[in-house]
Amino acid sequence: MEQKIHDEDILIAGAGIAGLTTALGLHRLGIRSLVLESSDGPRVTGFALSLFTNAWRALDAVGIGDSLREKSVRIHGFKIGSSVSSMSTPGQASVEDLMLGKYECRCVRRKDLLETLERELPQGSIRYSSKIVSIEESGNLKLVHLADGSVFRTKVLIGCDGVNSIVAKWLGLQNPVSAGRSAIRGFVVYPEGHGFDPKLHAYFGGGVRYGFVPCDEKSVYWFCTFTPSLFNYDVNEHDPVKMKQLVMSSIGNAEKRVSDVVERTTLDYISCSHLKLRLPWNVLFGNIVKDGVCVVGDALHPMTPDIGQGGCSSLEDSVVLARCLGEALSSCNEEEVVEKTKRGLEKYAKDRRWRSFSLISTAYVVGFIQESNNRVVSFLKRMFLSKLTVGAFVRMGDFDCGKLSVS
Repeated sequence: MEQKIHDEDILIAGAGIAGLTTALGLHRLGIRSLVLESSDGPRVTGFALSLFTNAWRALDAVGIGDSLREKSVRIHGFKIGSSVSSMSTPGQASVEDLMLGKYECRCVRRKDLLETLERELPQGSIRYSSKIVSIEESGNLKLVHLADGSVFRTKVLIGCDGVNSIVAKWLGLQNPVSAGRSAIRGFVVYPEGHGFDPKLHAYFGGGVRYGFVPCDEKSVYWFCTFTPSLFNYDVNEHDPVKMKQLVMSSIGNAEKRVSDVVERTTLDYISCSHLKLRLPWNVLFGNIVKDGVCVVGDALHPMTPDIGQGGCSSLEDSVVLARCLGEALSSCNEEEVVEKTKRGLEKYAKDRRWRSFSLISTAYVVGFIQESNNRVVSFLKRMFLSKLTVGAFVRMGDFDCGKLSVS
């Protein structure tokens, strides 16, 4: 019996931030797409993420910015400490305030963002339990084979399937490489309120980068990036008790209310991941678009979290891609669809290639400076580099992906 093939003009691999935002952007322009998600339900991994000015412009473009603002507090600035490491002596840490001024920053619960995106999509836009196992060409179209035996035929395949993207592999992009660092993240709720200023509190040095930021009046998201080799830490360790112990030992000289953020965190709200990045020149010279296939978000530009632009840039990508496809498909007949779609994707690649290169490179350099235990770098950091690295946050976050509307 001949296998049934399902036809969809646009398929999106992955129902994460990039996939759902791309689907919503297309929906706002009257273009249908189907999102294929490998898990059996909405994603629940991750706790929160900081969203800067560029992200809020993208969220406003797809029409959900204000609803998310209601669930978060605006961050007014940075509170920077030179070091809280146990390798420092008590009293060594210095703290300074750097204000954000006109720039918008908020920390949003990942669950709130994903649920808001999904709620805005038409029913049936997401197909769960749909893991892609292979992609093959069929003339100008692509055949997408799923683990359950289903086959979809599509004109456009958009890879939003994360760091280990099967779509990126099909395009021939090199696998992301290890950054030699890991990140432990946590989320804690203070039932009576945490009392912290609405600022991003960050402490650098001694081989670690620790920080926390309020999401609202009662919840706080925290992170600690570190080099496992400096702490004899097994990168394959998944015991939250050991994760918590490592962070507590790394911030041993912090004031009580700072370390209390980690101390209060329950074990089910602590996770660890090894940091990876795509080599910048692979993005600059590799195929990020080919024959109706492209990649978005972490599938395109996995980067270290040191400038807080992973999720933000994914939102940018999605708006730009939706607009490029909208412009390509706004005035064409059936015979022109393939060619005009190709041009739309090429425009997307042109718009995002250099931006992605800059984000990956800047994040890596900033992370090196912030975590370095080198004496010269540490001295320069105390003198002026902390302000420069915070400046990188602001500069890279002050980007406008443009409106969604098609001219």
